[in-house]
Amino acid sequence: MIDSGCTPDWRPSDYIRGTLKRTNVDYLFITNADQDHMSDLAGLRRAGISVETLIRNPHPPADALRSIKQAGGTPTDDIDEFLSMHGRYTAPVALPFNEGMGGITATYYFNRYPEFKTTNDLSLVVFLKYCGFSILFPGDLEVAGWRALLERPAFRADLGDVDVLVASHHGRENGYCAELFDYCSPRAIVMSDKAIHHDTQRMTQTYRQRVIDRHPAGVYVATTGKRRHVLTTRRDGWIQFDVDSAGAFTISTEYNG
Repeated sequence: MIDSGCTPDWRPSDYIRGTLKRTNVDYLFITNADQDHMSDLAGLRRAGISVETLIRNPHPPADALRSIKQAGGTPTDDIDEFLSMHGRYTAPVALPFNEGMGGITATYYFNRYPEFKTTNDLSLVVFLKYCGFSILFPGDLEVAGWRALLERPAFRADLGDVDVLVASHHGRENGYCAELFDYCSPRAIVMSDKAIHHDTQRMTQTYRQRVIDRHPAGVYVATTGKRRHVLTTRRDGWIQFDVDSAGAFTISTEYNG
């Protein structure tokens, strides 16, 4: 699972217990140490759902991260849960993700504390890959954080394989790094956003143009019969990618309009 955010109408804890009929999460990635990325984390515990492996930026140390979060106000129950887990989940992983997911692999990068002291630029940046398909989850990384990671040859190489980019910081301007597209040419960009909120929609056309530059036809969405360059949870609801053993993918969305 990538992050544990919820909405007024949907909670991962309900889905895991009610639909999947599970009481554990094998691997949980937390890409950013802010409330919107973990707003049902305490809910998992209350629902009796255990997290076997927590994957996050191990920097900064738990006490420093707590100070960062307290500087922004009184931590929520979810933040307290994460801070507790951040301090507890330190033992070697029994079954690494890349060995336990049937061919799905994860490669992740992060900046270090105290070189960076904001939760956004300390985001965990995750490449998930399967049979040649690659999707990138960058958390809420901002421009300075992107540029630091772009100095790493391995990071630049992984960018070259990306098929789908999830826009950093929900598509806000401060998450857009123009230099990223010198190395990355996604076939589609996904924005996890809400109704007009914090200017998340301001960058939609900019991201669309970055896709058009390399992939003018965009991608085909099966549920609408349309070709798209940018998909958003605001317009499309849930967005599902089905990837076959050859790395080809099909896209379905909640809304058909």
